[in-house]
Amino acid sequence: MLTFEVVNELALRVTCRGNDVLIAKAGSFICGENNGYKNYKFEKLLLGPQGNVGQALLGSLLRRVTGENLPLMKVMLNGDSVTYYANHAQHVIVYQLQPGEVLSIESENILAFTSDCNYDVRFIGCGVISQKGLATSTLTGTGPNSYVAILVDGNPLVLSNVQTGSTLTVDPDAVVCWMGNGPCDPNIKTDINWKTFIGQTSGESYSFEWNAAQPVSVIIQPTERASGINLGMDGGRLGHRPN
Repeated sequence: MLTFEVVNELALRVTCRGNDVLIAKAGSFICGENNGYKNYKFEKLLLGPQGNVGQALLGSLLRRVTGENLPLMKVMLNGDSVTYYANHAQHVIVYQLQPGEVLSIESENILAFTSDCNYDVRFIGCGVISQKGLATSTLTGTGPNSYVAILVDGNPLVLSNVQTGSTLTVDPDAVVCWMGNGPCDPNIKTDINWKTFIGQTSGESYSFEWNAAQPVSVIIQPTERASGINLGMDGGRLGHRPN
């Protein structure tokens, strides 16, 4: 059995009791300890963590086509141990998925997850003007030990309308992930007019929106990715990718 804990906001501590398997971002291991000889080892996942070769091959192809490709490694833990994982001093969040709960996440924000999580790539059909295209990675809880470690640039914000029924509006380039009972895909809202094309805009011309009929929790980071398009004639902030 695996236990996830955050250490100093910037690292993940995984405590193993017995034998288990961890899926983690390739190269994210930083240190570990155990009694006797080292009882854990690493193996690169060439295709993916799906259950069989056919699914793994299809998943690998889909990730490459959609830009959601994620270099993963399998950590085989054979006995009691404590191992630590991190990525470029990014903040780490641990989230436990309930059975059937789905977490939709940018692939670059995945640090690690347990084998009780079912990993897949899914088309969402609304990311065309966000930096990641039309697909997102998903993790679905399948058992009592469905833990995910999430990477965030800076201290995260969390919004939820599960209890309030409120409308949530988020910049797509600041979204890290969202979770709910099912995919809970956002609606896309645009505010594009003639001013957009001459650079006279607020810089907030599109957004993701969840309404009361879409109970969801969203994790947001206080930095924005470079967007995939440039609508302004003056090459301003909206949709600008740095060279």
